[in-house]
Amino acid sequence: MGGPNLEVFKFGMYIMFPIGFMYYFGINLDSRFAVPDFWPKKEQTHTIPFEKEDIAQELARLKQRRLAARAQRLAMESQGVDTEVTTRQDEMKANPRPDILEATTLQEPEKSQVARQNGWKSWFG
Repeated sequence: MGGPNLEVFKFGMYIMFPIGFMYYFGINLDSRFAVPDFWPKKEQTHTIPFEKEDIAQELARLKQRRLAARAQRLAMESQGVDTEVTTRQDEMKANPRPDILEATTLQEPEKSQVARQNGWKSWFG
């Protein structure tokens, strides 16, 4: 074991190493790690309507968009195009791929087979 000088040295290292590390890497962080134009400008972000007229305009715009999407969906359905998203998911549930089933089978190591034959006593020897 070391003497008191070693303990003082270790204590000094424990204290000074993190401080030195933070001083060396912690100064001038803005110029090192700042990404220009990372945050959007106020003009580029969404604005929430607070006035009654603005809210009515936004609701009308959303309703128009919803009705346009509905009209497009109805037109696709009249042409015979299936618009159901869950059709493929139901098909995959009914007929799963065999390669996935083979990949997910449990393959036990040889030792567990021995343990199954001897029971929990096989742990001791």
